[in-house]
Amino acid sequence: MAKIQKLSPHIANLIAAGEVVERPASVVKELIENAVDAGATQITVEARCGGMTFLRVTDNGCGMAPEDARVAFLRHATSKLRTEKDLETIGTMGFRGEALAAIAAVSRIDLLTKTPDNLSGTSLHLEAGEILEESEAGCPDGTTIIIRDLFFNTPARMAFMSSDTVEGGKVSAAVQLQALAHPEIAFRFLREDKEVLSTPGTGKLQDTVYCIYGKSGGQMIPVDSQWEGYRVRGFVTRPTDARPSRALQTFFVNDRPVRSRILVSALEEAYRNRLLQGKFPGCVLHLTLPLNAVDVNAHPAKTEIKFLNEKAAFHCIHYGVLAALNKAEDRPAVRFTPAPERPVAPPPKAEPKPAPKQESFFRTMTAEEFKAFSTAVKEAPKPSPKASLATAAAVERTPLPPLREDIIRPAVYTSQKAPAPISPAPQPEPELEQTQLQMPASQEWRYVGELYNCYILVEQGEDAFFIDKHAAHERILFEKLKKNQEAISSQALLSPISCRLSPDNVAILLDNRAQMEALGFVLEEFGDNTLLVRQIPMDLEEAQIADTLEQLAADLQRGRTEQADTVRDELLHTVACKAAIKAGWQTSEEELMVLVREVMSREDLKHCPHGRPICVSLSKKQLEKQFKRS
Repeated sequence: MAKIQKLSPHIANLIAAGEVVERPASVVKELIENAVDAGATQITVEARCGGMTFLRVTDNGCGMAPEDARVAFLRHATSKLRTEKDLETIGTMGFRGEALAAIAAVSRIDLLTKTPDNLSGTSLHLEAGEILEESEAGCPDGTTIIIRDLFFNTPARMAFMSSDTVEGGKVSAAVQLQALAHPEIAFRFLREDKEVLSTPGTGKLQDTVYCIYGKSGGQMIPVDSQWEGYRVRGFVTRPTDARPSRALQTFFVNDRPVRSRILVSALEEAYRNRLLQGKFPGCVLHLTLPLNAVDVNAHPAKTEIKFLNEKAAFHCIHYGVLAALNKAEDRPAVRFTPAPERPVAPPPKAEPKPAPKQESFFRTMTAEEFKAFSTAVKEAPKPSPKASLATAAAVERTPLPPLREDIIRPAVYTSQKAPAPISPAPQPEPELEQTQLQMPASQEWRYVGELYNCYILVEQGEDAFFIDKHAAHERILFEKLKKNQEAISSQALLSPISCRLSPDNVAILLDNRAQMEALGFVLEEFGDNTLLVRQIPMDLEEAQIADTLEQLAADLQRGRTEQADTVRDELLHTVACKAAIKAGWQTSEEELMVLVREVMSREDLKHCPHGRPICVSLSKKQLEKQFKRS
């Protein structure tokens, strides 16, 4: 018996479905692309139960004649390719002739379609790719396809589907993506019979961006540039509005949504030295280039492409975005005005002096004005230095007289004795008392100070230690959260805060409410891709809520197939990072001393949860070597 056999058409279709139809969102993408190719100006998408049991896509395109409707569900049946030369200049969205056949193989389909030339339309009912019913029907011009019971004949695929909430969120994200790709088409999306998206179809990308992203979309920077026959247009976020992930980076090549490392690199290269570490720009960028300069046939789902000239594509995005960023005004312009001319002679004594003219603070001084200003600054009384008393148990609230510089000495903290008292000044003044820190038994060390509002400097023996306060605090919080297996302490907000996120992020957060409540968050669905936050972790600032939720959603997406402990650790990483004190913040010496005490007394505090070192050391010999003393 022969070992190699030709697969049956049914099994071949199931294999093709596995490549093209990953989930309900994949079905929506393919059907919308067919509607776009049909010349539709209005497309309506309806989904129930996450699209698993019911999906309907309606368009007002050209429709299909009865003879075309029967053939449309066969493999490799397409109206968009005729010769092999057509593969070199593909300008349509769907061209393989696999989508309808693959979808029909794993679902039950009802089709209604009509062309403007026919008085009546055609109705088809299919199951597992087979046409079971065909009849004449009355319907408007265009096509309506209803998908029911997706994967009903492939139960193994059902096990890989997420909850209805998550799948519905991905369907919503797919519709949004197609709406951004085709602003000239009016899209309408109904989820569980409730409208969640409606775009005007005016052809202006800005209108669609505003419908999807709301107020934040209206604050994006416009981009419009050309480079060697390539053109990029769209919008990018301001550097101050950068996001904690790349979820809001959207690229289109000839109106086709794509994923491309080249385009991502070009975008982020334009933002170099403009963003904080761990922040990413968002964008909606359309790259237009000749059809023969790109290969869209590199992936079954047509989401990954190849450029004929990668360098030109990179430069078009990079320099286009860079020019837009340099052109945008992130702050109001400051007007510098010269100083007004002084009168040559003073006014007569009998006349009252005129009121001084209001001048701008930012102006150019004359040489005489600058000399007088410098003299006044030098003669101005200087503030007296304050004593560094980070561990004082109680400080008298009455104003203190100036302390003499010659009696201020840095305090040395040990575990055996209290620091030496500070000698009082000769004049009568209240004496400050210091209490002993509860230090572990260790070698004597001394808190020196803080550098750049970021690094704590500690001296111990012949070594100097530089402690990253953010990394240290982040690790301490993470260990504390991880040790406590119960719910994290949280605080209820007096007024709930609304956070607008992407549809799939909203869906996955709502689908994991139990985990979110364990982390201290209480979330409610508010509609329009918005969450209502009623409770947050105790250590989290309100200004960090949106970024934290977006990062948590990304963690949940990555950890969906991992163990529960791994997912929890990733979520705790995010909460600890967002709640920790930040580099550049003004931090009291009391807080710094708490961190120093923890780091200097524990051997396990070596790295933050992300792997960065907490403390680095510099020996006396290394320092002397730099000064050529050794």
